[in-house]
Parts: sequence; structure tokens; C-alpha cells
Amino acid sequence: MRNVFFKSPSPSPSRTAMIPPASPNRTLSESLMDENIEIAESLITKWDFTNVSSFANVTSLFHADPHEAKQYLNSVRDLQAAMQRLVTENSSSEKIVAAQNLMQLAMKRLEKEFYQILSVNRANLDPESVSARSSRSSTSDFEESGESEEDEFRFGTELDDSISDVERVSMIAMADLKAIADCMISSGYGRECVKIYKIIRKSIVDESLYHLGVERQISLSHLQKMDWEMVESKIKTWLNAVKVAVKTLFYGERILCDHVFSASDSIRESCFSEISKEAAISLFGFPETVAKCKKTPEKMFRTLDLYEAISELLPEIQSIFSYESTSTVRSQAINSLIKLGDAVRTMLMDFETAIQKDPSKATVPGGGVHPLTRYVMNYISLLADYSGALADIVADWPLNVQTPLPESYFGSPSKLDDSPVSVRFAWLVLVLLCKLDGKVELYKDVALSYLFLANNLQYVVAKVRSSNLKLFLDDDWVNKHELTVKQYASNYERMGWSKVISSLPEDPTAEISPDQARDCYKKFGAAFEEAYKKQSSWVVPDPKLRDEIKVSVARKLGASYGNFYEKNRSGLGSFVKFAPDDLGNHLSDLFYGNGSTGSVSSSSHSRGRRGH
Repeated sequence: MRNVFFKSPSPSPSRTAMIPPASPNRTLSESLMDENIEIAESLITKWDFTNVSSFANVTSLFHADPHEAKQYLNSVRDLQAAMQRLVTENSSSEKIVAAQNLMQLAMKRLEKEFYQILSVNRANLDPESVSARSSRSSTSDFEESGESEEDEFRFGTELDDSISDVERVSMIAMADLKAIADCMISSGYGRECVKIYKIIRKSIVDESLYHLGVERQISLSHLQKMDWEMVESKIKTWLNAVKVAVKTLFYGERILCDHVFSASDSIRESCFSEISKEAAISLFGFPETVAKCKKTPEKMFRTLDLYEAISELLPEIQSIFSYESTSTVRSQAINSLIKLGDAVRTMLMDFETAIQKDPSKATVPGGGVHPLTRYVMNYISLLADYSGALADIVADWPLNVQTPLPESYFGSPSKLDDSPVSVRFAWLVLVLLCKLDGKVELYKDVALSYLFLANNLQYVVAKVRSSNLKLFLDDDWVNKHELTVKQYASNYERMGWSKVISSLPEDPTAEISPDQARDCYKKFGAAFEEAYKKQSSWVVPDPKLRDEIKVSVARKLGASYGNFYEKNRSGLGSFVKFAPDDLGNHLSDLFYGNGSTGSVSSSSHSRGRRGH
């Protein structure tokens, strides 16, 4: 298509003037009125495109000659004023009919100009450029700039160097659209330009959402038939799209609509409502549909993502869609927020129930960390990343427990009383620990059961320390449970090594006979070998806890056995299965779950430390 916007219109012969020559009896005001009508006739007929052969049919007035475009608008206003005066003074005057015909020609011209500016500038009037224009303005978001500022955008020769060419074109287009809309509305032809505006701008909104990947009106039945991976993919797309839609698309459309139709509050409201309401309701309705789907723990975090997105954008949604006619958009956003909150509460209850009803009966090999412990703590630590959303969701949702939580469990209950989220996290951890207490019964060896408790509670405490849970379960809570870990470890040592320690005299430095010494060596060797073989498959995954237990056991055994060995080693070498150094070497092999079942090496074939 040829570029026709650079044609400059050449003067055309004016129609025969419909204004009679001035006479001495005519007043000055009548002469001015006739002159205004004559000027208007000259410009309007010059740009009349109803004649197919006319240059005006292929030329844009506002693009070809901006200054003449301004004169054209002023002439139309003067023509309107003249018509009003004629109606007042002589309603039967033939001039009224002629002026009305001129006005209709002018409105058709302006209607075409309005359409051309909207169509040609689809790219330049994108929401991002409009938003940028608004951010440069000294006025607030939905206030209109003054006429002098519009003139600067359209006719100014010196603009801020920081304004890009696209922004400048956008500013000029907005100024032209506003000028035409003002003129047509004041002349009683607002409906024509509004119709054009709605059709073009609504198509832009719908097209923009389509390119953002937003699907229109996904039904609940359709969503429930999808597997979760596909639903999650749609949620990710929606999360990326909604921020752009609110902060750029709808925001830009509101700015543009309010600007172009600033002359009429009712028109700009109806325009923005018709352009954006349907698309916005569909966009903000998607989270509500997701919230109505079947609830499972795996859906928790995407549900919280949706909640956070709407919650963060809600002030802007309420500001952009502040009109009474767009109240359904605000209601839809709030509705989705409520339904998402309900879904999160349901999933939290289901999660708690799932912990309590965990069916696993098998013991964890070596007393290690139970899969339930890992799952629950990873889940809760991820929940802690959504503290803001959870604070809203559980604010008015008290714990439904038959007995109050023990104050001793919290450490400093006063620090948790003001935070429903903290209480909720503490409760979920307590439910887990109670469930783990029940699983202890599956272990036949008491020492191993205490090691199991120490390992799992250590994992819980470490997870709290390394995640945002530490913001809710404070230092007192952590310190209290660390002491419990130490108590479990101490109980393990007492039950797991008591037979070994009791095989030595109560006073290892006391004088005893060689026969008694030989008997002690035999008992100690057998007891140590039995304990070592049994515990060689036990595990302590946490390096810090593992080292602490080894050091503690080595200290207790080493002190007693070392003193006994120094006192009673003369002449009994053949009966001594372990030298003091051998104990440390053997203990260093423990808690890796190696599962050694062979004989324990004697002192004469000491293995030394393994390189673990």
C-alpha cells in the first residue's frame, strides 16, 4: 500500500460562499459569526473526502499539516457556536441547514481521522508506551494534563531529549485523539468516535492477552481433566501474564481512555469498561477455577503463588478498575483470593491429617532420618517462604485442638502468641514429632530407638535453622529442641554402651588379681565386639551430631579402659584383644551404615582409621 500521509494538500477552490455580503444594517457580532462560518466552510470543504477524486480522500489532515488540523478543530468549534447563536436568534434561518450540512461533513472527516490515528498507531499506542507517557507527566495516574501540555506534545519543537521516537509519536497520537474526541463530543457526535475507539482498543486488549498466553474462560470440568503438570504449566503462564496485564496492559488502557475522553466522565467509564471488563474477569477468574479443583498437598505451593500474585496486585486492580461499572472485576479478584485462601486451609488440614495417618510400618535402616521427617520438614520449610500469604490466610483461623499446646514445647510462648503463622508451624512440627514417637515402638533395640529419635529431631532442628522457619520458631524453640537431641544421644550412649562400660571395674585403677584382670579383658573384648558389630549398620547422617556422639563415647570408654589397661597390661598381652588406640579406630568407623558383620580386629592386627 502506498504511503499517502506525506502528501501535502494544495489549495482547492472554495464552494460558493453561502454568507451574503455585509450590509450597513448588520451588527458587528453578525459579521463575526458569518466570518466564522465562512472560514469553517473553507477548511471543511477543503478536507471533504466524500468526493472520491479529492486529494483529501487519501491524505491525513493531522499527519500532513498539524497546524491546519488545529485550525480545523477551532473552526468546527466556531461553527458550533455560530449554529447555537443562529438557533437562538432565528431558528428558521436557512443558514442553520447549511451550517448543519457543514458540521456533518466535518464530523465525517474527524471520524475518519480518529480511525486512522487509532489504526496507524496500534504499535505506538501500546500500553507500555502509554504507561511511559503517564510516568513522565507531572500529574497523577488518572488525572488529565492541561491543554498547554497537549499543545507541547503536538506542536512543540523542543521536547526532552530523553523521550524516544516511539514515545514522542505516542504522545502526539494521544494528543490528537483527545483533541478530536473533545471536538466531536462537544458537537454532539461523541457516539461515533466512541464506537470506533471501543472496537479497535478492545481488539488490542484481547490480542495482547492472547500473546501473553492467557486462555479465555477455562472451565472447571476442562481443568479437572488435565493432569497436574499441564495445570501447573498454565499457572506458570498465568503468573507471568497477570503482572504484565495489570501493570502495563490494563493500566495503560485506563490511562489512554481517561486521557482521550477526559471531556466526559460517563464516556470514559463506559469505554474502559467495555474494552477491558470481559478480559479482566476472565483473567482474574482463572485462580478461582484452580482453587475449586481437587486439593492435594502437591498443589499447595502453586495455589499460594496464585494467592500472592493477586494479593500483591489487588491495590492496583482496585485503582485501575475503580469505576462502578467495573466493580465485577474487583469482586472477581477478591473472590479468587477468598477461594484460594479456602483451598490453602483445606490443604493444610489434609497435610496435618496425612502426617497423623502415615501408614508406614517399616523401620528406617540404622535408625536414620525417616522419609516422613524429610518430606514434612521440606514441605514446612517451603511454606515458610510464603509467610505473608499464610499470615493473611490463617489470621482468623485458630487451631482446632482439644487441649492447649504445652508452653514448655514452645520455649517462649509469648513470642508465638502474636503470630498465628508461628503457632501453625509449631503445631505441624509437633504433630510430626508425636508421629515419630509412635514409630519408635517399631525398633526392638532401645539404644537404636534413641538414635532414631536423635537423628530425626536433629534433622528437624537443622531444617529450622537453615530455612525461613527460624523467623517463626525462635531461638528459644531451637535451643530447647537441641537440648532434647543431646538427651536422646545421651540415652543412646547409656543404652548402647552400658554393657561395655560395666565389664570394667567400677574403679579401673583399683588393685585386682591377674585372674580378675584376665576376666575383665575377656568380658570387655566380647562386649565391645558385640556392640561394634551390632552398631556397624547404624547411621548418624548429620556430621556434627555424628562427631559429637563419637567423641562422647570415645571419651567415656577411653577414660575407663585406658586407666584399666595402664594398670593391668603387664604379662597379660595374649589376653588383651584391644589396645586403647584400637577403640578410637573402631569407633571412627561407626554411624556410616557400612553394615560390617566380620570379626573385629584385635590389637595385633589393628586396622587404623578409615578415610571417611
